[in-house]
Amino acid sequence: MGFDIDRYAATSVRLEWDDLDLDWFRAHPLPSDTLRTLRYMADVEYHTICYTRDLLTTPSHREPEVGAFMTMWNREEFWHGEALAAVLGVHGVTVDYDALRASRVKLGWRDRLDPIKQSIAGALVGADFIAVHMSWGAANEWSAITAYQRMADLEADPVLAELLRRIAKQEARHVAFYTTQARARLAASRRAQQVTRFALTRFWAPVGSSIQPRDEVRHVMTQLMSGDEGRRAARKVDESIAAMPGLAGLTIVQDALDGLGVA
Repeated sequence: MGFDIDRYAATSVRLEWDDLDLDWFRAHPLPSDTLRTLRYMADVEYHTICYTRDLLTTPSHREPEVGAFMTMWNREEFWHGEALAAVLGVHGVTVDYDALRASRVKLGWRDRLDPIKQSIAGALVGADFIAVHMSWGAANEWSAITAYQRMADLEADPVLAELLRRIAKQEARHVAFYTTQARARLAASRRAQQVTRFALTRFWAPVGSSIQPRDEVRHVMTQLMSGDEGRRAARKVDESIAAMPGLAGLTIVQDALDGLGVA
């Protein structure tokens, strides 16, 4: 399909940040709004294990390439969370597993139902569900890259910018996998196009919306996607999604911003 999964698995590595001088932040602390967004990002990265859990109940887990990718993807996302947590730690913001566990417990029945809902959806849709999974993943990863790049540009802190660009570089390989798979599966099935279009239009929301309060989602989206430059970045993500077979005209990111009241 144009993506070498064996090469990706062989070259997947822990994100490197040990060479970055995080003590820099003691003399040049980040603003509170930025720390709030970084905390959101860290929580999302750490929550990847739950997304993986849910998708293992669907037809996706029977695809060898998808299974191999998800293993490496989950590992890399974990280290993204660790790197962001290290930056937060220098600022006195602790992100630990007890806090993460507590946040998941607060989700209650919603968290426990997610694997069941995914399993039912996968059973009803069948193999075409994989196209939904891959397209959804592509939308999320495009959004993640955009978020990291926007934060690097907005904050203009040299250490933070370097870390975020390293994360975005790994996320770019995730996008390559998802889009390669999504395009091929969408091109092969008109039904896959219809189901994917319906799912993205009706259910997609910014990454983290299912685990964070609406006020936190709005804060992050306002900081990263408001104003002319922010909207331009959101439009670019939408254009990438809409370029896939059967998804022309979708504006899910801009629609989400409108729904959150982000100007």
